[in-house]
Amino acid sequence: MKQLLIISGKGGTGKTTLSAYFAILEKQTVIADCDVDAANMHLILKPTIKQTEKFISGKIASIDPSLCNKCGKCVEACRFDAIEKFQVNDIACEGCAFCYHVCPNNAISMTKNLCGEWYISDTNYGTMVHAKLLPGAENSGRLVTQVRNTAKEIAEKQNAPYLIIDGPPGTGCPVIASMSGVDAVMVVTEPTVSGMHDMKRILELTKHFGIKTSVCINKYDINCAMSDEIENFVEQTDNRIIGRIPFDKTIVDALICGKSIFDYPNNKTALEIKKIWNSFKT
Repeated sequence: MKQLLIISGKGGTGKTTLSAYFAILEKQTVIADCDVDAANMHLILKPTIKQTEKFISGKIASIDPSLCNKCGKCVEACRFDAIEKFQVNDIACEGCAFCYHVCPNNAISMTKNLCGEWYISDTNYGTMVHAKLLPGAENSGRLVTQVRNTAKEIAEKQNAPYLIIDGPPGTGCPVIASMSGVDAVMVVTEPTVSGMHDMKRILELTKHFGIKTSVCINKYDINCAMSDEIENFVEQTDNRIIGRIPFDKTIVDALICGKSIFDYPNNKTALEIKKIWNSFKT
């Protein structure tokens, strides 16, 4: 089984759409949506949830009003201003437990923090593992690891040839969690100044991990000069340009209608995406 990761240095490049299209092309495979902060692959693949699990990460403080004498020591101890009127703001609390230790009346307890949920679902194209991080919740890197590990276990049990991973954008902890141990990475970029800048940052990260990396330029024809600049830069590294996808309003129309680009016969963009997938998976 090959673990194939699709990422981008910034959001909005078309990474998730391409990841979903690869799953549609391969059909019976395993898909992991690791963009847990803003998961949206379900909009394309329309999964049917079969299993739901809670994601617990860290602890938060809780004050028992029947035991609290409002001495104010917890307020003084909290460096995150998470206690107001002797009530804990769940979003502001970092779970450091300082207030718990200084409370003279044992009025404060530390409770497990529910940060989100993760799911195992069926799609028409294979099993999908995905998640939802609650608003304001942290530790998304751990949730990404949970999604990836579960998807890997399922892929191994099913003898799936590929595990397709839709990674989060950027270069932070969630990206690193999605990247460790994969066989190949595709970076999806766009021909803009910010697209070029963030692509360079993500290529530095894949170089650090020594992972075979390909670059796909999406909507290349909105700025051909910048696309050429991106291609020249990539050719000077140990990476490769795997394909150029033109701007195609058909993709927009397909997404609006809940379809894929492959529902439109003889579409040139669909043929290009097929070529990119066949090159990426080998």
